[in-house]
Amino acid sequence: MALITNIQLKPLQTISQHSAVECSYTIITLDDEKLLQLDTYGSTGRAIPGKKSQSLRFSKEAIQQLKRIIQENGF
Repeated sequence: MALITNIQLKPLQTISQHSAVECSYTIITLDDEKLLQLDTYGSTGRAIPGKKSQSLRFSKEAIQQLKRIIQENGF
């Protein structure tokens, strides 16, 4: 699991196609701080399809940065 507190632009060297997977979110409170957690689940081609594969937690500051990135890029 990763706690994301800062987001910075870093261009990719190569761009490849990714497969679609399921994603869920949870709002949690830890040490009086509200966090957004996103969990992704294994694709159908994985050894254990549907198993949780990644968890990302976003701090309030990172969520504000993400909102700004989304607005500035017209999403």
